[in-house]
Amino acid sequence: MFLAAVRGLIAHALPILIAQLSSIGMMLVDTAVLGHVSSLDLAAVAIGGGIHVSVVFALVGILQAVAPVVAHLHGAGRDEAVAGVLQQGFWLALLLTVPGFLFLTHPGALLGSVGMDAAVEAKVRQYLGLLAWGLPAALCYRTFYAFCNALGRPRVLMGIGLCSLALHALLAWGFALQGWLGEPLGAAGCALSNILIGWVACLCGAAYLGFGPLGRRYRPFADWHPPRWTAWHELLRLGLPMGLSNLVEITSFTLISLFVASLGATVVAGHRIVANLSALTYMLPLSLGIATMAAVGQAVGAHDGARARATIKAGLFLSGALSTTAGILLWLLAEPLVDAYTNDPAVRSVASGLIAYVAIYQFFDALQTIAGHSLRAYRVTFVPMLVQTFCFWGIGLLGGAWLCYRGPQPLGVAGFWLAAVVGLVFAAAMLLPLLRKVVQAT
Repeated sequence: MFLAAVRGLIAHALPILIAQLSSIGMMLVDTAVLGHVSSLDLAAVAIGGGIHVSVVFALVGILQAVAPVVAHLHGAGRDEAVAGVLQQGFWLALLLTVPGFLFLTHPGALLGSVGMDAAVEAKVRQYLGLLAWGLPAALCYRTFYAFCNALGRPRVLMGIGLCSLALHALLAWGFALQGWLGEPLGAAGCALSNILIGWVACLCGAAYLGFGPLGRRYRPFADWHPPRWTAWHELLRLGLPMGLSNLVEITSFTLISLFVASLGATVVAGHRIVANLSALTYMLPLSLGIATMAAVGQAVGAHDGARARATIKAGLFLSGALSTTAGILLWLLAEPLVDAYTNDPAVRSVASGLIAYVAIYQFFDALQTIAGHSLRAYRVTFVPMLVQTFCFWGIGLLGGAWLCYRGPQPLGVAGFWLAAVVGLVFAAAMLLPLLRKVVQAT
């Protein structure tokens, strides 16, 4: 059963991985393009992108509650109730757009809490204000994304992701660097491309639901229901802790750019490169985590405890082995990877000094990711949220700020990355015993 679970996870996770890499690839395109525009534009996207991703991932985390609910229903053979969950997910996505839009268009309270160059802040405000217009599409698409993964149908996500990446590479290059809209727009050009791609992806998802195999089977648009509080209550009960967990985890890395803004654009740009590489490698355990959550959720819904346990073991084995390999490759290829991002010697120096931390924490990040997603499959989300808040904000951000600015010997931006390593070790050490306890109790 273990080998069957391994094969099943690989088959499910591979399309998810390609889709996730395509999404991260859009961030890499922005960094690579703006690295040849100016350090100001690169720093603005490092800060603005971190804020945007934090907002989106927090809201998407709430909407990801669609996945375990749908997986349980599908595993229990209650497919007639699946379309209603998706519909309520879409309604919730539209509601969550409102606070997200307001935050992105009015980031003054956050930006004013740290010192940064006025030119960088102006670019950050413009970048976030533009990206706000793509938020409804992003949230609706991610609801569709959770639905497809819960049913074990990730291939369409891979296709949409690859097409989006190719189109974004072209548009970002043209808008930001080549002046297709009259003059090179820098960070604003990358934002415009992201908006267009987001809406195209959303429309493609809608077309697939309307005319593809899932649409023919589940008919999600055939009998449309208005918002229902009972359905929202279940989604929010699971989703709010998941959203906060997402926010805590992503901000423990993305907000580093904001907290080190006072150290200068060069430091922020170097950190941005390493943050991109970190996000890229994280897609491996995240993809396996999403696949594990879906498979375990279906097994729990079918009351098949043996299959659930075998799937969790397979997820831990695969993610641990593959992420460790990725860490070793990062260590060995650090210099050419950094060189591919920028030709600025000062930025290269900062980035090269940080890659070792990313390589070291891969194994622990993989274990805590699989454990967290497996707990979501059991609909256990509140305690993992507390654990991740302590590890990522308490140890990662607060500890990182102390090491960066105040420690016995202030480490600068490296202090945040060292604290991240310690936080991930603690997260794995706390979530794995919790998962074992939950599995034994069911």
